[in-house]
Amino acid sequence: MRIVRLPGIHHDSNVVLALGALGNILIDAGTSWYQTLQVERIKGIIGNQSLDRILLTSRRYPCTGGAAHIANEFGSCTIHIHPEGQSSLAKGDFFTTWANRFDSDMPITNAEPVTDEDIFPLGNGQISVLSLPGHSSDGLGYYVMEKDLLVSGPILPRADRPTRWDLPTGCLPDVIESLMKINQLNLATLIPMQGPAIKGVTHIREVLERHIEYFEQCVKNDGQSPKSWARPAQTAIWQTPNPPWPLIEREDIS
Repeated sequence: MRIVRLPGIHHDSNVVLALGALGNILIDAGTSWYQTLQVERIKGIIGNQSLDRILLTSRRYPCTGGAAHIANEFGSCTIHIHPEGQSSLAKGDFFTTWANRFDSDMPITNAEPVTDEDIFPLGNGQISVLSLPGHSSDGLGYYVMEKDLLVSGPILPRADRPTRWDLPTGCLPDVIESLMKINQLNLATLIPMQGPAIKGVTHIREVLERHIEYFEQCVKNDGQSPKSWARPAQTAIWQTPNPPWPLIEREDIS
């Protein structure tokens, strides 16, 4: 199995390709802004091969906006999302997907349900589904045991920026529980919603513990983030720490 991260463009999430002997799977699709470019990027990697499924980490527009277009371009490609996110995509709901904050329509997207009991075999590896609510009730991660790798979605938007729980269907205690669940995996690679992959067991643990500690402090502070932190922009689905958190640990800089 081969895993390829296509870095997010502007507001887009990272788009991740899992390539295996039994087929090819896309994890997240970015916004609709760059959906044509995303198709070109994907075809540049898989050529004339099929794209069999698109797995979505949440209903949020930066992850889902391009899914319908990409699926259509690859014919019989099936889109999957947690059951709690299905109706938002089917109705083109621009509120719970947060598309309205990007001054965008949410494309109507038909998706099949997926839960943390599902496994997608790729021949020389498989993708397991992990329920990760908190940023939204439908949050999912996709775990590749053979590579000790997880695609986290917006529960961990970037190494240096913690997620928001104040968007529709978010829940602060669930954020903490989900991050603790990720921490138990002892990952070698963690691909967040945006930004570079986080690599190394020790580095990943440090990043997760920094995020967990922050959210635990927010619980003690009656669910409030520090007053010194800037108010998130309307398109931001993360918070911006003040002072800044490191994106890359010092020993990882080459």
